[in-house]
Amino acid sequence: TGNKSEMAVGYCTLYGDMSGGFAVIKDIYKTRVYELSRYRNAVEGSQVIPQSVLDRAPSAELRAGQKDQDSLPPYELLDEILIEHIEKQKSFKQILKNTGDPQTVQKVLRLVDQSEYKRRQAPPGVKITPRAFGKDWRLPITNKYREY
Repeated sequence: TGNKSEMAVGYCTLYGDMSGGFAVIKDIYKTRVYELSRYRNAVEGSQVIPQSVLDRAPSAELRAGQKDQDSLPPYELLDEILIEHIEKQKSFKQILKNTGDPQTVQKVLRLVDQSEYKRRQAPPGVKITPRAFGKDWRLPITNKYREY
């Protein structure tokens, strides 16, 4: 299933990784998914989640050699921007104070706005963060409003 970072920016596929009756990691950011995976391996004392999975660069695998970071900022930066915007409800200008990169922040916020139609079609999942997509977060699908 898609994680919160992927759901936020639309890097999930309708009728693909968004299919199913329950999305377990829907409300967990990508960097946290990796942290939880490493924690699970440490608790087990073995590679329940293979190290090769944790080392491989994230990719939708829609074409050979494609990586998420070809078109997205590194997930550490992406998640930082998403947490500021979604969880802390900060504006473009407020987020920009922390990152200093207007093009990246603008691109991420635009992707979040444009991906609402996908999130509306996602299966339900566990609420982990203060603002889960769904009941806690709803944007108009047809509205072209942009803050930036």
